[in-house]
Amino acid sequence: MEKTIDLSKYFRSIAEQDRCAVVICSLEHEIIYMNPAAIARYAKQGGAELIGQSLLDCHHAQSGEQIKKVVSWFQESTEHNMIYTFHNEKENKDVYMVALRDESGVLIGYYEKHEYRNIEKEKQYNYQ
Repeated sequence: MEKTIDLSKYFRSIAEQDRCAVVICSLEHEIIYMNPAAIARYAKQGGAELIGQSLLDCHHAQSGEQIKKVVSWFQESTEHNMIYTFHNEKENKDVYMVALRDESGVLIGYYEKHEYRNIEKEKQYNYQ
């Protein structure tokens, strides 16, 4: 008999511990989750108060149209799952939109993924 493990608490913990902002949106562009890094990053815009708001209200019209186009692209194929959106030179990071799908491959939402390109300055295995 195969043991089934509910992974939701593990995935939530991964997002909670991430140093990069994680903002998850529904297909209606409603912000449904922000990790602590995102709440801190977007504090001036409202932080946790943004949960339940439309992501489109946080962007100018041109960006909102791009977001809608990406979601449409995600819906075209289960192979359309990540798209590069821009490079933030000041923070030396690349930003992507990533599709979120259920077990059967149906698109259920999306999130923005930040990948910093800076070399880690922390000492390896620094337990202090």
